[in-house]
Amino acid sequence: MPSATAAPAGASLDRPANWGAVIALSLGTFALVASEFMPVSLLTPIAADLAVTEGQAGQAIAVSGGFAVLASLGLGTLTRDMDRRHVLLALVALMLVSGTLAALAPGFGVFLAGRALIGVAIGGFWSMSAAIAMRLVPEASVPRALAIFNGGNALATVVAAPMGSLLGGMFGWRMAFLCLVPVAAIVLVWLWASLPRMAPAARAGNGNVFALLRRPVVALGLLATALFFMGQFTLFTYLRPFLETVTGVAVPELTAMLLLLGLAGLAGTAAIGRPLARALYPVLVIWPLLLAAVGAGLIAFGHSAAGTGALMICWGFLATSAPVGYWTWLARTLPDDAEAGGGLMVAIVQLSITLGASLGGLLYDAGGHVPAFGAAVVLLVLSSGAALRAMATAGAQRGAAAA
Repeated sequence: MPSATAAPAGASLDRPANWGAVIALSLGTFALVASEFMPVSLLTPIAADLAVTEGQAGQAIAVSGGFAVLASLGLGTLTRDMDRRHVLLALVALMLVSGTLAALAPGFGVFLAGRALIGVAIGGFWSMSAAIAMRLVPEASVPRALAIFNGGNALATVVAAPMGSLLGGMFGWRMAFLCLVPVAAIVLVWLWASLPRMAPAARAGNGNVFALLRRPVVALGLLATALFFMGQFTLFTYLRPFLETVTGVAVPELTAMLLLLGLAGLAGTAAIGRPLARALYPVLVIWPLLLAAVGAGLIAFGHSAAGTGALMICWGFLATSAPVGYWTWLARTLPDDAEAGGGLMVAIVQLSITLGASLGGLLYDAGGHVPAFGAAVVLLVLSSGAALRAMATAGAQRGAAAA
């Protein structure tokens, strides 16, 4: 049974950590991310079954992303007076309904409606994640909780596409979607049993999430976040054609490289918590620079299968673990505004992914991998510079407060 004691508004300092709820949230993240990207490996059978083109079927991802942005910006305001436990349970229930609706859709319109619902669940769930983590564990354990939370995301990026392809080939695309419904049901029951009541925290300011950008540290930190994700997806989106045409690997080697990238991401997510607890801003400065170096390495050594394989492992370790750093920064920078900040961050991340993928596609079509990957390197270096400015600004503010 859930606890009847309301959690404090900010980070918990003395209460024992509720790791069961954190792990349940991680499982929920896995189901959400797997649901979001499941259509990638199933576009052909979805299009054939619902009598649309593959390009139209691909809009399923655009629809979920668009509704994720809207939910991340607006859900906090709409639910400002609700127990956060109830909101989170409602979002998980929405994920369950979405999967069922998409899997049983008699036509494309109903299928897109299901995708819209998963977008709302994604935007709301992610925007609340940092604030919820702060209320489930002591302050010192927040980086570890966010690392566990993001582990579900890392695992989904490893298995979602191959799992969808496998299940779709064996049982049809509808069964692939339905297989995630029991996972959502497990998450719903687990969270109902483990989450405490969490009264809505009083928000500082006037309720406008964009007002947070008036704070220099917040604006610089979110700029660093945007540049990082834009740079990452300018390159990452086009890894497959790069590996096939430049490195020259066959499908088995390609699958092995992508699997190694995903497994390295799991390792990075597990390892980054301790460095973040000790030196948050230095990690946010160094990680993009290291990833930029990997991108430059892919340009220089992309024709070598062994060299590219090693660089892919480094990319997975750094790129998958980095979001833990940005969410930890958010939790520390906006302890009393984590939900509003989380909504703004989710919107910025979704838009940055879209812009990065679009920029990379234009450059890849125009000149191949060199200009696309080169642009990614530049964006990642700029992200490091923005993080460095944020660190200096935060230090100056601490010095002024202490004076």
